[in-house]
Amino acid sequence: MKLARTLRLDISDENVYEVPAPSGEWAISGGFEFSNWTEAELKGKARQAFTNGWYSVESGGRASFVGVCNITEAELEQLRQTLAQTFVECYGAPDVDAAYPVACEEIDQMRNMCEDFEENTLLMVSRTLTGLGVEETYRSRAPQDASLEAFAVHGGYE
Repeated sequence: MKLARTLRLDISDENVYEVPAPSGEWAISGGFEFSNWTEAELKGKARQAFTNGWYSVESGGRASFVGVCNITEAELEQLRQTLAQTFVECYGAPDVDAAYPVACEEIDQMRNMCEDFEENTLLMVSRTLTGLGVEETYRSRAPQDASLEAFAVHGGYE
């Protein structure tokens, strides 16, 4: 199974996002955060998060780049639980039981997209606000000589 981890290729995320995601955190699109936004809310760092930011499940931060890598079933389940809890604490879900299926859907959407790419592929997101809501498009860059392990650690040090 594959998912994506946030990457910091330089310090620019520190300057453009209100909450920049640390490198190495599991990421999803995170477009849900903008589902009720209007053009008036798209200013400054919020606009940058909307336009180009991947959502880190662990910190709730944003990153400009993510890289595809393998994920274990145990890591995937922990992410589902974490995101469901975030939906309760930050986005008004009534409880974890109600939020869990939505969290699974968000993570599965990202997981399904990542399955189409080989490991170490770099992904970028671009969003626009349309009359029908948020539209997302994705770009990819094939892996180069350096692997993502140079930027993100998978698993523990034990």
